[in-house]
Amino acid sequence: MPFEVRPLTIESIPDFYALHSEANGAGWCRCVAWAVPSWVGWGERTVEENRELRDELFGRGELDLWLLYDGSLAVGSCQVGPRDRFPKLLAQLALEPDPECWAITCFFVAPSHRRRGAAHQLLTTVRDAVFDRGVRRIQAFPKRGSDLDAGNLWNGPEALFLEEGFRVIQSDGQRAVLECGRGE
Repeated sequence: MPFEVRPLTIESIPDFYALHSEANGAGWCRCVAWAVPSWVGWGERTVEENRELRDELFGRGELDLWLLYDGSLAVGSCQVGPRDRFPKLLAQLALEPDPECWAITCFFVAPSHRRRGAAHQLLTTVRDAVFDRGVRRIQAFPKRGSDLDAGNLWNGPEALFLEEGFRVIQSDGQRAVLECGRGE
């Protein structure tokens, strides 16, 4: 059975939290790493603080996540939204503001569904849906290295983005900036 990719809605927020749980090894961050002002103190944040921030973002209407379903079970997620919404990202990577560019900031597939094509389907569906909304460019920011463990792939694996039409436009050796334009 193929997977289904759906945009997050108010009704599917519980599915997001069920996916991003201790059971899947993803219960701490809640996809808020780029939403805090700096990395200072990031490692000391609690699950509760990250959940509060995520709930605050949802409350502001920032439902900028897509969920990948296997039947009724959410097994993956991708956060994508206007890149300028993440000032820490801009500062860390020395990127100029660009209101026409969107960013894939978080990417997760449950361990039970890895290496089954889930990540490819999630990325291609999200990319195409964002372009269908009129966005002209999408960027991604994977860590670089051949021996990265799953904990270092929270921005998505570089190879996946390259296979799906993204190209490297910047790199500091440890993190790349990849971009895909509409129609590429």
